[in-house]
Amino acid sequence: MAVHTFHTPEPVELEVKVPAGDVEVETVDGDESTVTIDGSERLVENTRVELVGNRLVVELRTKGAFGVTISIGDFSFGGSRLHIRARVPHSSAAQLSTASADTELRGRYASVASKSASGDLLVEGEIAGDAEIKTVSGDARLRSVGGSLVVQTVSGDVNAASVGRDVTTKSVSGDVRVESAREGRVTAQSVSGDIEIGVAQGTNLDVDAGSVSGDLSSEVALGSDVGEIGDGPTLVVRGKTVSGDFRVFRAA
Repeated sequence: MAVHTFHTPEPVELEVKVPAGDVEVETVDGDESTVTIDGSERLVENTRVELVGNRLVVELRTKGAFGVTISIGDFSFGGSRLHIRARVPHSSAAQLSTASADTELRGRYASVASKSASGDLLVEGEIAGDAEIKTVSGDARLRSVGGSLVVQTVSGDVNAASVGRDVTTKSVSGDVRVESAREGRVTAQSVSGDIEIGVAQGTNLDVDAGSVSGDLSSEVALGSDVGEIGDGPTLVVRGKTVSGDFRVFRAA
């Protein structure tokens, strides 16, 4: 195990690039960032941890001191998994790139960007700004996104409890559900995956959606006529599915 500690009086931009294993990130009070790397000796030795300006980089090198090229299949060196634990200041940004590593984030973040092949992502904290999720078969769950949300998924499911601004989703067979969207524009495209968009209370709604063979349902008529406009913000929803269902509902 290796522990790396850095003086970081300001929020950092955390970049984690590992093929597999598990990653846990937590934002905390204070002026220090700590990264703990656990696993086999070779895995620990081949994991780079470096602070460059305000960028805190955690990366598994693809070529080690033993001349062994690390790939997804053999990187564990004898079955040992790579475990990464990071504690960074509140309002830091997180950029994650994995193949099959599972990732869990807790605390408060400025923004989050995640790319994964099959690893799952859980964000239990709050994201003040934007979130971008790209996954092939991994699932993603987010609690609160203050800015915009961009989702690209093939067969992974994505669930966001609340989104403050625009939502853009593209899916093949993965399901996308936003429990509560408040304002801006929702643009959703799906081939066989289901799309569910919840509209926050007090938000006016403009919906236009279509499906080739999937079911459409909404608590308001599908079309550009929003009816009686209130004083609240307006959410414009545009969606298209091929065999997937599209549902718009009022958030609780």
